[in-house]
Amino acid sequence: MKIGEDTPAVISGGASGLGAATARHLASQGARVALLDLDRDRGAALAQEIGGVFAPCDMADPEAVASALDTVRARHGQERICISCAGIVPASKTVTRDGAHDPAVFQRAIGVNLLGTFFLASQSAAGMATAAPLGDDGARGVIVTTSSIAAYEGQIGQVAYAASKAGVAGMTLPMARDLARSGIRVVSIAPGVFLTPMVAGMPEAVQDGLAASVPFPSRLGRPEEFAALAAHIVTNTMLNGEVIRLDGATRLQAK
Repeated sequence: MKIGEDTPAVISGGASGLGAATARHLASQGARVALLDLDRDRGAALAQEIGGVFAPCDMADPEAVASALDTVRARHGQERICISCAGIVPASKTVTRDGAHDPAVFQRAIGVNLLGTFFLASQSAAGMATAAPLGDDGARGVIVTTSSIAAYEGQIGQVAYAASKAGVAGMTLPMARDLARSGIRVVSIAPGVFLTPMVAGMPEAVQDGLAASVPFPSRLGRPEEFAALAAHIVTNTMLNGEVIRLDGATRLQAK
């Protein structure tokens, strides 16, 4: 599928970090980009910067996702590119000094990271399936989700986050199989440690330690590198049903 020619794209978590970099990248190639995010100020500002549209949305609420999609489709039409970047990173052990893991924290991680990804993907796919095919392959759209290398090597304190991201990885192939007859591809990216706003807020010594753990290149990932891979997935029709690690050969240790 080509990017450009006013191709409609929707990006959740698009106000900052990986989502914002992807939004800028797709917009630079001519796509009409819509951003979904809880951060109204950043989302609206970025949408204005790239000539896109913003809709506030709590991804864990399926009705809010449906409403946000209605809003952006009214402006841009049916999206052909759906990229899910919204996520949270809670930190808590299974058992702490205060007792068992807070159920609300675990549920929120699953709600935003896993259920939110599914709500957006399934509702976007339902719209794509009704659209006319594009090109000789009969492609109607592509969905890119964001897992994490924590899905495979979750660290101490990452039980909720790792579980949510493992769920995203696990639904990639069956979702791709479900949607194959409709000409919709599904691919997930599993990033390593990237220089997102959360990481940028950590002490410099911590950032240096994280960078040193990456075999090559020995640095933090750049959001633009995530964006470049997401764009390549969109344009390479044979990429489907796969989880792609983007981590510089990193394998997370226990802590």
